[in-house]
Amino acid sequence: MDIKKRLYLILFAIFLVVLAGSSGYYILFGGKPKYMDCLYMTVISLTSVGYGEIIPVTGNIPAQIFTMILITFGMGIILYGISTLTAIMIEGELSGILRKNKMENRIKKLHDHYIVCGGGETGRHVITELVKNKEKVVLIEHLDDNIEKSRHIEDLLFIKGDATDDQNLILAGIDKAAGIVICLPSDKDTLYVTMTARMLNGKIRIISRMVDQSLQPKLKKAGADSTVSPNFIGGLRLASEMLRPAVVDFLDSMLRSSQGNIRISQLNVSKDSKIIGKNISELDLTDKYNIVVLGSRYKDREILFNPPPHTVLIEDLAVIVMGDVENIAKARQLF
Repeated sequence: MDIKKRLYLILFAIFLVVLAGSSGYYILFGGKPKYMDCLYMTVISLTSVGYGEIIPVTGNIPAQIFTMILITFGMGIILYGISTLTAIMIEGELSGILRKNKMENRIKKLHDHYIVCGGGETGRHVITELVKNKEKVVLIEHLDDNIEKSRHIEDLLFIKGDATDDQNLILAGIDKAAGIVICLPSDKDTLYVTMTARMLNGKIRIISRMVDQSLQPKLKKAGADSTVSPNFIGGLRLASEMLRPAVVDFLDSMLRSSQGNIRISQLNVSKDSKIIGKNISELDLTDKYNIVVLGSRYKDREILFNPPPHTVLIEDLAVIVMGDVENIAKARQLF
């Protein structure tokens, strides 16, 4: 039985015993004593405190029989409740519930965060990279082993459960999330979660992992903005290692640089940004934030590499930059 149901059942049983005892005394004595006196009599009888009879039970055979029955069964229920609560606390289940509730409250306060479905080998790398880029992440994973392996990631928030369950996506705050990465081992589950995520949030960016390349059209129709095949990417990487090792070494060195968390990222010009109408050179991104502009892209158009300094910043323009993630995060506030 679920831990919450066990707690509720124990509390309900104790409440029922106290209510039955109080009402029983009240009925046996024809409603003459105050109900509070009946309640008090019930509590001191069940707890074996016995300060004294508030209600004259001695000499009243029905009342004495009722009291003996109440103590016998009531004490059994109370002792069972105490032993169960003790076992729960010793097993750590109660503290687990408190941690879970605290985590769910923290997740409720998030917005523009990222959800990762699946905490396996792929999912852990996704979470690590997002955290390094100072993004807020929520993991949805049903296997304790995968959650434990991801716990080393700084301040990880997670929902323990199946990502195919709509309720878990809602608990992860999908309605307020900026994006969701679906890296489940089953392509069928990936397809289902992709479709569900798009239904729950029409604006969210969805990246779906797939094993079978032929699934890509279906994932796109289901709502995925982009799809990634680890086998396909792995094949390209192997070929790149053979043909252009210097370029691969450059990118790897960037990811493992001792000079800081150097990354290539993008800065999106929002509709309310104060920089709309200005050109790139006016922002002094290199001098102020020590980041380099590599390119720009407007919506789904072709990427413009090394855009000229007089390029005008307009809404929905994405400026591709390279620099330390801390500096990129500061520059993002400007955009």
